[in-house]
Amino acid sequence: MRVVCEIPQVKQCKVSECGYNRDKACHALAITVGESDNPKCGTFFKSDTHTSTEQLAGVGSCKVSSCFHNADFECHADGITVERNGGTALCMTYRRR
Repeated sequence: MRVVCEIPQVKQCKVSECGYNRDKACHALAITVGESDNPKCGTFFKSDTHTSTEQLAGVGSCKVSSCFHNADFECHADGITVERNGGTALCMTYRRR
């Protein structure tokens, strides 16, 4: 059984060393954003091998309750961008309430 629902898309991911990243796009089924007030991509993992799937990632859940786009731990932005900031992959769409 496949569940289909509308979730915000990861419009761009600039973290090229992630295993889900190919051509600045995230190809995970869905990602998790956040850890307390830190909007990091919890799905990121460093890998020299990259996924071959064509599906584009959505935001499955967001644990950053202080984000303007978060309602009941779900992202309600039109889409998000993930970039590297220091040693962390972060949701750059994060906006504090």
